[in-house]
Amino acid sequence: MESNSKTIVWFRRDLRIEDNPALAAAARSGSVLPVFIWCPKEEGQFYPGRVSRWWLKQSLIHLEQSLKSLGAELVLIKAQSTLSALTECVEAVGATKVVYNHLYDPVSLVRDHNIKQKLGERSLSVQSYNGDLLNEPWEVYDDDGKVFTTFDAYWEKSLRMQNEPVSHLPPWRLTQAAGSVKMCSFEELGLENESEKSSNALLGKGWAPGWSNADKALTEFVENNLLGYSKDRLRVGGNSTSLLSPYLHFGELSVRKVFHSVRMKQILWTKEGNSVGEKSASIYLRAIGLREYSRYICFNFPFTHERSLLNNLRFFPWNADQTHFKAWRQGRTGYPLVDAGMRELWATGWVHNKIRVIVSSFFVKFLLLPWQWGMKYFWDTLLDADLESDIIGWQYISGSLPDGHELERLDNPEFQGFNYDPEGEYVRHWLPELARMPAEWIHHPWDAPFNVLKAAGVELGINYPNPLIDVDVARDRLMQAIFIMREKEAAVNASDAHGTVEVVFDNSENVGDSSANPKDDVVKGKVPCPSSSSYDQRVPSMQTACVHKKRPKPEEETKKPNDNKLSYKNESKISNIDGDLCSTAESSSMKKQMTVSRNSFSVPRAITISHDRKSFEEEASSQKEEETETEVNSCKTGKTEL
Repeated sequence: MESNSKTIVWFRRDLRIEDNPALAAAARSGSVLPVFIWCPKEEGQFYPGRVSRWWLKQSLIHLEQSLKSLGAELVLIKAQSTLSALTECVEAVGATKVVYNHLYDPVSLVRDHNIKQKLGERSLSVQSYNGDLLNEPWEVYDDDGKVFTTFDAYWEKSLRMQNEPVSHLPPWRLTQAAGSVKMCSFEELGLENESEKSSNALLGKGWAPGWSNADKALTEFVENNLLGYSKDRLRVGGNSTSLLSPYLHFGELSVRKVFHSVRMKQILWTKEGNSVGEKSASIYLRAIGLREYSRYICFNFPFTHERSLLNNLRFFPWNADQTHFKAWRQGRTGYPLVDAGMRELWATGWVHNKIRVIVSSFFVKFLLLPWQWGMKYFWDTLLDADLESDIIGWQYISGSLPDGHELERLDNPEFQGFNYDPEGEYVRHWLPELARMPAEWIHHPWDAPFNVLKAAGVELGINYPNPLIDVDVARDRLMQAIFIMREKEAAVNASDAHGTVEVVFDNSENVGDSSANPKDDVVKGKVPCPSSSSYDQRVPSMQTACVHKKRPKPEEETKKPNDNKLSYKNESKISNIDGDLCSTAESSSMKKQMTVSRNSFSVPRAITISHDRKSFEEEASSQKEEETETEVNSCKTGKTEL
């Protein structure tokens, strides 16, 4: 034991005392200086939204109190450069070591790698640990050492790798490293301004941030709500999910503890023959798996916050309609379930997972708005905003993952309303203008007789909008957009003799030897960082990657649609959306231009669309069965909300 060692513990999104490997390692070595550095400049386009910053502030207050009870003081620093702030801390206390837990989003990967190199050049020991995942992204590969690009294969391998639970016990006592460090107060940190405090005060009535509160929430869920999770999770409105996702995002809760707590229940229920409980535990563990997979994909393909994994949307003619984008944000699309979800999101920073799927699917498939806009808006407004999970969710919805939604799939919000909010209670709560609408008409008020609308006080187009776009028109537009995409892809392939293989590169400037086979898969990265730890965080491989196409190209191209053909008078503007995307979400977050690189993409299979509508009951029933099967079998949703 290095009893005289002074260690900087750099807290980020690991705001807990229990099962914190970096803190535990530092406590064993000697005295510690716990540090949290807030550097808005480095957050760039992913500067957290108001409600996310509120949670962060409350969690830090809770952590500070916990550390103080153990004998150490949390040093808060607002800086222009994280590296400079860490260097000043090292010099102030004469530290010989810096420790932290890994992060996997693209911004943190670049920053952390640079910091580790620079501090290592100063002869400092820099050690990093896994405090966020069951398995590190560079530990899970197939038998040939290649990256998984489908969830089921990844999760099956991950489950086989699980060993006995490993937990880092919280330290009984901490010794503060001697030295004077310039620090700031919580108010000076600037996570919350005066104009936000009145709105944020309401959040405290429904949520209790902090690692010890996270532990209570986990116990409550596992003991009282996990058993019925398989059925309850499909109910929108109310607390039908675990509500643990914000705790997991900020690292107030150890994912290892969550996994093993649920796994123990699953084993118990299996022995007891409790099939309902066993199914609930299995579905919840897959939700944990999706969170793991989101970090796995973002690490191995660090461009996915900007462009599709398959890049199949390269030539998709996005409709950059700011009016539609604003109507979606404000909950004024004319589709009650979509509008209720968006108003709940704005009012509370929270929305049920099923609603996240519905509103994001509407955004991409009905309005043809770029998925990156929606992802950024979720980041700006969600209490549990999590970049990696949002990336996976939006790419899944837009058909950009090998096992994601078919791009052609268009779900009717009218039918989804009757499936998931049959009595209309959720809609009435968030759309008071429809509060008196009968359940029969509440999800499609445009079809209601005049006397029904009059009795309910609803004036379509005045106090509640007409639908932005008709379902059949939206379906036609989607198919026509797909046809345009295919035509452009075919033209590119025709001019490229070697354009039959889809190649996905990482976002590094150097992608290896130019003679490398473009079909090579991503292999384990072996770029060294200055560190004496065997747990050292790796960086994405600089190899070329090949992601197999989602669907083979059909022998015959899809028949050209001739109904309501899209007329793009400004086609050059629209087709350039992928080259110059910028979220215009109106929030307190910083705005920064998003750049989407161009690459080849896959071609969706040909399909035939029939406009002969089934009876309402048949279509709603079949859609619910399809959605339920998709969710159970692939457990893919618009956002991994636990």
